[in-house]
Amino acid sequence: MDVCRYLIVYYFPAFTFFKVAVCSEVSIIGGKDVKKPQPWMVSVQKDEVHVCGGILIQNQWVLTAAHCQKKPIGSVTVLIGSLSLSKGTQRVGILSYEYPKTFNVKTKEDDIMLIKLSKKVKSKPKKIPKKGQDIPPGTKCVVTGWGTTSSNDINPSDKLQMLELTVVDRDLCNCYYKNDPVITKDMMCAGSKQENKGICWGDSGGPLECKKNIVGVVSGTKECGNPKTPTVFTLLSPKHIHWINTILKKQFNSTTF
Repeated sequence: MDVCRYLIVYYFPAFTFFKVAVCSEVSIIGGKDVKKPQPWMVSVQKDEVHVCGGILIQNQWVLTAAHCQKKPIGSVTVLIGSLSLSKGTQRVGILSYEYPKTFNVKTKEDDIMLIKLSKKVKSKPKKIPKKGQDIPPGTKCVVTGWGTTSSNDINPSDKLQMLELTVVDRDLCNCYYKNDPVITKDMMCAGSKQENKGICWGDSGGPLECKKNIVGVVSGTKECGNPKTPTVFTLLSPKHIHWINTILKKQFNSTTF
């Protein structure tokens, strides 16, 4: 028995592969309303319409996914710290995007981006780990976002949603995706074993929290809410933490006189 067949039979004995459609900008199905304020949670918007999630990590910087980049830059704003898209009050423009030159939209490699805001904001940022580390399979985590609550809907949820996911073994995730994309050490997977629980349209760039620490951002999935296609996240690995710190340090030094 080959490795993929062994892993699939071990975790899901009745599983068979089938063709799926790609959802590159994704959101939460089967979640529940977030009640506790999240001052660092960001909605990235084009023409004031939600397109992606994000995380305020410094008072002028938002962390999100690289494929969330929208143009022209003057049409993009972020809504910060709101539990409701319709009731949000802190809207800020953006100055620039920073993303790795190695980002590849097809392979999902280095699907990570920093957005520089047009001004400093007063909302409390969310700290990211000082040192990136891998997250063991079986770890319980939470993904958060405003995306559609049904795969048949294209409109974002007005209320911020959250859903518990479980980290999936990287080798098993590669089996699910047939190495397309290849889940590297700088990526991770997490999903639910229940049907109709997962991400769909609108939550790319949103945070994955494990034990209250931000460990990744949503990159994509195949077939919304299917337990056999776990969500792929860009892991805040040592490589990505170093990249983030390099960008922030460079920007800080360029504005210091």
